[in-house]
Amino acid sequence: MVNSPKKGVIQSKQDDGTPLVSVVIPVYNEEAILYGSIVELVDRLTEFDFNYEILICENGSADKTREIGASLDAKFPHVRMLSYGEPNYGAAMRMGILESQGKYVVCDEIDILDVGFYRRALEALVFDQCDFVVGSKLHEESADNRPILRHAASMVITGLLRVMVGFKGTDTHGLKAFNRERLLPVVNRCIVDKDLFASEFVIRAERMEFRILELPIEIIEKRQPSINLFKRVPNVLKNLVKLAIAIRIKG
Repeated sequence: MVNSPKKGVIQSKQDDGTPLVSVVIPVYNEEAILYGSIVELVDRLTEFDFNYEILICENGSADKTREIGASLDAKFPHVRMLSYGEPNYGAAMRMGILESQGKYVVCDEIDILDVGFYRRALEALVFDQCDFVVGSKLHEESADNRPILRHAASMVITGLLRVMVGFKGTDTHGLKAFNRERLLPVVNRCIVDKDLFASEFVIRAERMEFRILELPIEIIEKRQPSINLFKRVPNVLKNLVKLAIAIRIKG
């Protein structure tokens, strides 16, 4: 993974205890890694000198994810567990963003939790170098260590987004960090959920001329995807068409 953050790089202790940063993590059927991953994340965030919150955004899990999330909520004062009620990655992410209280929001994945990305992204945001940071798996300097099929799928989706809606970047599904107040109107304009909410969010921000910075990341897969890649294809294609109509026709 990328280098650990240096203690004190970003210093902002709020007197009222409100978080500077909200970390939003959608989870679905993650009982195997949820507890250990969040405990490790809490430990690593002590390296920063700012108030934070972690929002575990459970959505429709059929295993013990909800119970584990509740136990983490009870154990750590900076952790909140939210539940959407049905499997919907995009709706869970949107819920977390809307419920967040931080000035800056980081959207991460439970099988990544790249704290080094937090440091680099927050430095750019705090010093107002951009409004929105995307950790791109397809950046020329990134190291995508996932199976070749998953890497190829990311390339195909990006290619389709470029053709269908004029996307100019390299990735919409990477890690994200942004100024919440500035980007909240973009979140509220998004109409596609599930796998393509994240894509619509980035594409609308791009089309509304927010300053977007792409950063390279390293991806090391901790476990098999919670949803089979091929089972996702029909829904992704349907939402691609819906997204194209929303962007190209409705605006």
